[in-house]
Order: sequence, then C-alpha cells, then structure tokens
Amino acid sequence: MNTRIFALLLLALLAGCNGGTPSGEASHAHDGHGEHAEAEETPRGPHGGRLLADGPFVVELAIYETGVPPEFRAWITQDGRPVDPAQASIQVELGRLGGVKDTIQFAPQGDFLQGNREVYEPHSFDVRVTATHGGQTHTWEYASYEGRTEIPAEVANAAGIETAIAGPGTLDETLNLYGAIVPDATRVREVRARFPGVVQTVSKRVGEAVRAGETLASVESNESLRVYPITAPIAGVITSRHAEPGEQTSDQALFEIADFSRVWAELKVFPRDRARLKVGQPARIVAEGSQPANGTVSYVAPAGERNAQSITARVVLDNSSGEWTVGQFVEGVITVSRTPVSLAVPLAAIQKFRDFDVVFAQVDDTYEVRMLELGRRDAERAEVLGGLDPGTRYFSRNSYLIKADIEKSGASHDH
Repeated sequence: MNTRIFALLLLALLAGCNGGTPSGEASHAHDGHGEHAEAEETPRGPHGGRLLADGPFVVELAIYETGVPPEFRAWITQDGRPVDPAQASIQVELGRLGGVKDTIQFAPQGDFLQGNREVYEPHSFDVRVTATHGGQTHTWEYASYEGRTEIPAEVANAAGIETAIAGPGTLDETLNLYGAIVPDATRVREVRARFPGVVQTVSKRVGEAVRAGETLASVESNESLRVYPITAPIAGVITSRHAEPGEQTSDQALFEIADFSRVWAELKVFPRDRARLKVGQPARIVAEGSQPANGTVSYVAPAGERNAQSITARVVLDNSSGEWTVGQFVEGVITVSRTPVSLAVPLAAIQKFRDFDVVFAQVDDTYEVRMLELGRRDAERAEVLGGLDPGTRYFSRNSYLIKADIEKSGASHDH
C-alpha cells in the first residue's frame, strides 16, 4: 500500500477512536505541558503554574527549568495573601505510564517551596497533590499528559504496527569502497593445442556455453597427420577465440573459457584505509539493477600496482543465478569493526518531539514518548545512554504515524 495512503487511513482510524476525552478525565494541561485548548482553560498563577484552589486556600504549582534541571516549585496563598513557606508542607505524587510512581517532598526556599528531586522527561503523569497548613489538609488530583496517545489493539493490528523490546545491540563501523565485478581468476582457462598442426574445424563461438570435455575444435598434427580434438577443460562460457579452419597452431591460446558461476568484486582501497581492512571482514556488495549480496573480504593486496593510487580488496560472490555481470560497477560496504552496546534502537524508530530524539513506548493500548540520550550510532542503529529502560516495548517501525497522531492533538510544552 502507498505509504501516504496508509498513513491517512491510520490517522482516520485513530481520529475515530480518540475523537473525545474519556468521561471524568481531568484536563491534560498542567504546569508545563498540555493541549493548547486545555492550557487556556486551566487557571494559571503569576509564575505561570497551575492554580489549585480549595476555597480561599490556593497553591500555584509549576515545573521550573530555567538554568536548572526541571523541578517543582509551589507558591501558597490564603485569602489572597502569601503564606510563609515554612508554615506549610506539600507532597506531590506522580503516577507514570507503566506503574512507576515518583514521590516529591518540598522544602522552603525563599518565598516558595522547592521539590527535592528532578522531574524527568516525559512530563506526563497522573498527579496527586497534598498540602497542609494551619492543621488543614488539602488534596487535588488531575491528569497531566504529553506525548501520549491510545491506539486500540484492533486498529494497531490492522495498521501493521510493529514493536520491539529495548535491549542490547551491535554498532557496526563501515567503510564504503567502489570497484567492479571481474571473473574469478581461478575459474578461467586458456585452451591450447597439444601438438602443432593445422586447424581443421571450429565448433564453438564467443559467448557460447560449453560443458567440460566438450569438443571445441579439431587439429591435424604436423607430425602424425592424425586429427585430434581440442576439448573444454571446464564448464563455462567462451570468452575469446583465436582459431579458424586452415590456420596453423603452435603454442598460442586458441580459446579462453570462464566459469562465471562465481565472480569477484574487486574494490579500490586508498592507502589511508589499508590498515582498517582484514581478510574475513563482513562485506555487502551493492549495484544498481542487482540484489545486494553478502560476503567476506577474501584478499587484500599487500601493495598497489605500479603508479596506482590504490590497492585492491576482493570479495568472492556466488553468481549461480547470473545476477552479476563482469565489468559491472559496484559499491562494497565493509564492516571494519563491531561494538556491542548494552542498549540500542533502530534509527527508523527515532522521531523528533520538541527538541528531543524520542521513541514511543507501549503499555497495553497506550503509546508515549521516551526522551533519549543517544551515544554512538551506525547506519542502522543508535546507542541509548538514557531515557529508555531495557525491556520496554516500543514502536519500532513507521513511528511517524504515532508522532502524527500526537501532534494532531496539539500537544505542547507551555512553561
């Protein structure tokens, strides 16, 4: 199915499934994130935080992250007048997707109360706030989600959504080389007459396939005057012919036969890369019009040819299907080193969300962003240093569809 049509169909299905807010669910806007419409409806205080009121007692709760890691800060008023932070206490409990719960205690800091731990990304949770002042306890609960969407299992299955489990991986360092297909020199034979004489008949032409032992020509010996056959030493294709009836033979080659069921990809290597190549390294040979083939480096020349600016590396390819043609230009991707890492994800799974590289974690029918700290990468994978726990199931293919559905809801990061 066309990718664009597939995406539109999926988004249409998601719109039908997620068209409304679940009954009884609190506003998604909160002290830092939420949907634009809900952010406008949520009361905000002078510090940009969410206002939580219980009669004349009001807490303004905000996530502050200017010049510091994200942290909760709270300002309290009673009957419109500031409350001394030392005369009150606050606790915030965050329930995250997957059952993780964070409890944050607060301590006085100037004119506000400051949370005692970082509020790590994503800022997406169910919130319970408990405040105590003057012998009275006040409690609020609300949902504050970002980068989250729900996709029913039947929709996900119909859309062909694919997931994977976060775990170890291997990063490959590769070297791209260029060259051409040449015959396997061990499968090329020159055919000569056993005894000098006169060519009587020639039965094969250039380009014809021959079997081992098949007659190619006949020669009358100058000494015995007997006619003897010239036969093919191997099966293959006639690549050159230097014999015509009536010609005198001596020690020159009359035919050349090549067996193209196996060929070589000969690649040019600049001297600066010579030390990185070793026999046995994995190689992938790519050419326009041919299916990529996997092999290994079988030979690296110790030195370049005279006046050459490069040396030769060789990869042996099976060509029993006739896929490769002598003279065909090819690219060789050589894996020169492999580095195991404790956690890696495919590059295809990574999307941009706000200023972060993210993947989308799955818990039941819910998908939510996981902000990644990335390390090294190769052409297919990236090392994950933080933001994703091993064992997490995440969206591994077509992740842009999840991103599109989340952006459709207007998620923002509004501090």
